[in-house]
Parts: sequence; C-alpha cells; structure tokens
Amino acid sequence: MAQSGKGKLNYRCPSCFMRDLDIDMFYDRDKDEYYCIRCQFTGSEADVLAFNETVRIRYKAMNRRFSEEDFAS
Repeated sequence: MAQSGKGKLNYRCPSCFMRDLDIDMFYDRDKDEYYCIRCQFTGSEADVLAFNETVRIRYKAMNRRFSEEDFAS
C-alpha cells in the first residue's frame, strides 16, 4: 500500500494481517499509539512491530523452492 502520511510510518495491522488482510494502521498523536479502523487492535509502535514479526513466521520459506528431494523420507 502507498504511504499516505497517516503517521510516522505506515504499519500493517497485525490482527488483520494474520487473516491475510493488508490494512494500514492510523496513528493517534494524542495517545501516541497506532490503531486499526477495521478491527479493535491498538498499540504502541513497539507492540505493532513485535506482533508483525510473529506474523512473518508464516512467510519464512516464501522464497525457497521445494523439490521432491525435500519431501523424501
């Protein structure tokens, strides 16, 4: 998604990202936290980065090419 200046950086909502939805979070300067307009997730920048890092586990082997030898017993 394009950077549209909602906050310091655009972060994906970890809760939505776990469900394969690419939703940008908004930044609330008064509360110094990020929030998602689609779900109830709110958190600090550190929370968002930590949760997004755990979501990336699903894509660990995304760039790896598997062959029949990988599945041989």
